[in-house]
Amino acid sequence: MTHLLRGAVAGAAGTTALNTVTYLDMALRARPASTTPEETVKRMEEVAGARLSRAGRDSGEEANRRSGLGPLLGIATGVAAGTLYGAVRSRWPRLPVALLAVGAGAAANLGSTAPMTALGVTDPREWSATSWISDLVPHLAFGVVTALAYELSEAGGEADAS
Repeated sequence: MTHLLRGAVAGAAGTTALNTVTYLDMALRARPASTTPEETVKRMEEVAGARLSRAGRDSGEEANRRSGLGPLLGIATGVAAGTLYGAVRSRWPRLPVALLAVGAGAAANLGSTAPMTALGVTDPREWSATSWISDLVPHLAFGVVTALAYELSEAGGEADAS
């Protein structure tokens, strides 16, 4: 059970790395924040027939809640992907850390992109090369930091790069 908790904590560290790389990209290229997390929450509301406010679907109150819930979904995805890392690492301890790092990044990417695609918020087949890079680089950072955080927690501060 401790491997799952360590994985969740490592996923939180990885999520911080993903957000840092994303915000650095936004600052360096002067690009706006993505609206897909909020749009995903809005589509989930529509599919579920739910409302986030009595003030109405297009109220400022609902928009503000979406602005909070969208990023929270990303954090939950990162923690879940880290937990998966812990489960996989515990089950197959001889897998190379580099492979697990790439797998963690891919799991986090899939965990965020698949629901958005299924809900019709985005279609990765239509993304430009720049959009793909803007999505994959932060997820790679997620995977690397998640792997390192997990391995450091297991080794008592000394990473095992096997």
